[in-house]
Amino acid sequence: MKVLVAYASKYGATEGIAQRIGDGLRKRGLDVDVTKCEDLREASGYDAYVVGSAVYEFNWRRDARKFVKRNADVLAAKPTWLFSSGPVGTEKVDKDGKDVLKGAEPKQFTDYEELVHPRGTQVFRGAYHHDKIRGGDRIIVWMPAIRDIMPEGDFREWDAIDAWSSTIADELGAPAARP
Repeated sequence: MKVLVAYASKYGATEGIAQRIGDGLRKRGLDVDVTKCEDLREASGYDAYVVGSAVYEFNWRRDARKFVKRNADVLAAKPTWLFSSGPVGTEKVDKDGKDVLKGAEPKQFTDYEELVHPRGTQVFRGAYHHDKIRGGDRIIVWMPAIRDIMPEGDFREWDAIDAWSSTIADELGAPAARP
């Protein structure tokens, strides 16, 4: 079975998650391509899809949104899963007691429910490092009030990512993981 893991990443954290998902699916015997959304014009030729993006202001990156809209018919006809990355820090709940990951869901999860009928959606924690910020995002670094509230570090939870890719492999009927 051939699977496409397509992603849009700005600073590399989402790319790392996509690569990890691809590795997990390969360990289960699936043939996997992991590719940037911007490098894909069309997505035919795969048996299943996993599409993900970094999230900024509750939206996927433009390349991921364009990829899904351009390939909606193909994605809707095959098993498809969606993921995002973005929240940083280790808090499980916000100041109002709400689940941080649930609260960080991009609007595209709702928008794409009817468009591609995903079998599952997942938000993963991301990574943030002051020294990697570039372009217009540099305002975060220049404004101490903002910079000081942004937790710095790599908060990706690899066990959760591995578990999710294993769930996808199970749903696709892949054999048990190879030793």
